[in-house]
Amino acid sequence: MNKWQQRIGNWMVQQLNLPSDVVLELPRITTIGQIHAYIENHKGLLIFSDQELRLQLKNGQLKITGKNFVLRMMLPEEILLEGTIEHISFIPS
Repeated sequence: MNKWQQRIGNWMVQQLNLPSDVVLELPRITTIGQIHAYIENHKGLLIFSDQELRLQLKNGQLKITGKNFVLRMMLPEEILLEGTIEHISFIPS
């Protein structure tokens, strides 16, 4: 996303009171303790194992590491991950 698009997106969020995750195409990550992570607005599954989940984002990747991972739900732009989550990080593109 270039600076112009980011400025327009930020303006829309502030002035029109629109959700930033939708306007700026950012991931929304909801966690319940260390046992569940619900991720919305991703662009695809890159890596999945019982210890790592990696998703493509619009501007980089999301990496979640831990133990005993199971995908409870997987839709085109949503994933529900279950297991013991130890670390969540963003990898810039």
